[in-house]
Amino acid sequence: MAGILDSVNQRTQLVGQNRLELLLFRLHGRQRFGINVFKVREVLQCPRLTAMPRRNSFVRGVAHIRGQAVSVIDLSLATGGRPIEDIKNRFIIIAEYNRSVQGFLVEGVERIVNINWEAVLPPPKGAGRYSYLTAVTEIEDELVEILDVEKILDEITPINAEVSEAVREQSKEGRSLEEMTILVADDSTVARNQVKRALNSVGVTIELVKNGREALDWLKAKAEEVGGDISTQVPLMVSDIEMPEMDGYTLTAEVKANPDLKNMHVILHTSLSGVFNQAMVKKVGADDFIAKFHPDELASAVHKWLITDEPAAKAQLE
Repeated sequence: MAGILDSVNQRTQLVGQNRLELLLFRLHGRQRFGINVFKVREVLQCPRLTAMPRRNSFVRGVAHIRGQAVSVIDLSLATGGRPIEDIKNRFIIIAEYNRSVQGFLVEGVERIVNINWEAVLPPPKGAGRYSYLTAVTEIEDELVEILDVEKILDEITPINAEVSEAVREQSKEGRSLEEMTILVADDSTVARNQVKRALNSVGVTIELVKNGREALDWLKAKAEEVGGDISTQVPLMVSDIEMPEMDGYTLTAEVKANPDLKNMHVILHTSLSGVFNQAMVKKVGADDFIAKFHPDELASAVHKWLITDEPAAKAQLE
C-alpha cells in the first residue's frame, strides 16, 4: 500500500504544473515521436504475432501478452508511411486508450523525457503526415512529433458517437438549456467531433477549442463580456487532459482559482486511464472524470451537471 501511495504522490506532483512525461520512439530513420507515459503499460521486444483473418491492413497481427490478446498496430503504416520491417527485432508499446489496450509497433524506443506543456505546440498546418499529429515539441534541437492516436484508432475501428434514445429523452427533462453554452476543449479533431455529435442531443450551443490555452482565453473573454460570473451562460466545460500549451489539469486549476469562472462545472474527459486519475481530479478541483469514449455516459454526465445543483450532483459521485 505504501508503494502505491508513493507512486500516486510522485505522479500527482506533475498535476497543476503543466508538465508531462513523454516516451520517445522512432518509426523510420531519425525522426522521433512521443507518447504520454501515463498511457503506456509496458514496452516489449515484439513477440511472435498471430495473423487474423480480415484484419485491418494497419494491424500486423495479435500478440498474446500476459493472458491477453492484444492487436498490434503498425504506427508507420497507420500514418501513411511504409511498413516496419524485421518486426522480430522491433518493439511494441503496450498502451491503453479509450478503455481498450493496443500494441503499437515501432522501430525503436529511446527514453522518457519530462517537459512543460508550454513547450508543446499545435502542429503546423498542411497535408500529409501532419494530419496525424496533435502536437510538436523540440528536444535537443530536434522536432518531436506527438501523434493523434485517437484519429488512428478511429480509422481502424470507428467509434459510434450517437447517444441512445433513452439518454436523448432524459436530456429533455429539467430546465431550458437553449441559452447555455458548453465549452469543449480537445486537441484531437476526431475527439472534438465525437463530443460534438454526442452533445448535440443535449440541446445546448457547443463551442469548440483546440487546447487549454485557447479555452482559458475564451472563458476570460466571456467573463469580460458578461461582466463577472459566467456560470449562468457557460455552466459547463468538457476538457481533455493532454493538450498543447496548457493541459486539462492546469486549465481546471486556473478556472477554479478565477472568481468569474470558478462556479462553472468541469468534466475531464480523457483517454488517459489508470489508478492515478481520481487523485489528480481531486487535486485540481474538477467536478467529474469520464474516460473516453462512451457517448451515453458523457451525455448523461453533462445533463446531470446542467440540471442539478452542485451538492446534489457531487453526492452522486460519492
